[in-house]
Amino acid sequence: MVPLLILILSCLIEVSQSLQVGFYANTCPNAESIVRRVVSEAAASEPRIPPILLRLHFHDCFVHGCDGSILIDTGLVTEENHASGHDGVGGADVIARAKAELEAACPGIVSCADIVALAARDAVVLTNGPMYEVPTGRRDGLVSNISLAADMPDVTDSIDTLKAKFLQKGLLEKELVILSSAHTIGTTACFFMTKRLYEFFEGSGSDPSINPEFLPELKAACPQGGNSNSRLPMDRGSGQTFDNQILQNIRSGFAVLQTDARLYEDAATKTVVDSYFGLFGPFAGPSFEADFAKAMVKMGKIGVLKGSNGEIRRVCSAFN
Repeated sequence: MVPLLILILSCLIEVSQSLQVGFYANTCPNAESIVRRVVSEAAASEPRIPPILLRLHFHDCFVHGCDGSILIDTGLVTEENHASGHDGVGGADVIARAKAELEAACPGIVSCADIVALAARDAVVLTNGPMYEVPTGRRDGLVSNISLAADMPDVTDSIDTLKAKFLQKGLLEKELVILSSAHTIGTTACFFMTKRLYEFFEGSGSDPSINPEFLPELKAACPQGGNSNSRLPMDRGSGQTFDNQILQNIRSGFAVLQTDARLYEDAATKTVVDSYFGLFGPFAGPSFEADFAKAMVKMGKIGVLKGSNGEIRRVCSAFN
């Protein structure tokens, strides 16, 4: 009888500490509207903000869980934000702005990890993507170490490596395809294109999976020996609007990133990509928007800290 009671109590504790939509309804009722306004204002002055915030959430969750660890920046070279896998990741200033306003309204209540998750959702909505509810209640982590970011997905990873890295986080082939589709908005630097365009075969040649019509366009955007910091849209023809055009590009050989192209070379991920372009299209097939929302919610639960674990940081860039 005692073991049964312990089991029931442990289940109740788990439920009480689980993430939930509207977690701040009583303690900070304007939390989500404050984050939404800050993100909207930032995006109005800098159009690149939505994809930047979306990427920030992904990079935070894939290292030590969705705990705001990527935001720690006290000057130590051992901190996670210095990892090469995080090159080009931004948005911390927007999160800091939202945090400052939340601290003024509800001090010590809203975690930086939750702000990152909410900001990513608001970024998706601003680019005509789906609106979805974000379960909140995350606590901020107490660890930020560059070594923990060693296994971040990389643009040169094989499809098997990508599948393994996602599976390690509890994400299946469908989530790999859907979360990669976040590349529907935003740009990439030519630095990440050099190998695919000019060094694909042991230092020479281009990736043969690139559509011959598309190759000259890519090379013109990223000429050999040119500025490696120059940027190009990751979604050809639809780089500022959240839609499934990137999946159509992948099917047609117009994928910009090598890892996106690889999604059509594996039977399992190819099936997922094709499922959004069936005979009956959006009427009877799966909804890209709904599936993206589900994948984001699932990713947002990776390794979260709840209850009395972790902390609520006063500022997002430093532990208390």
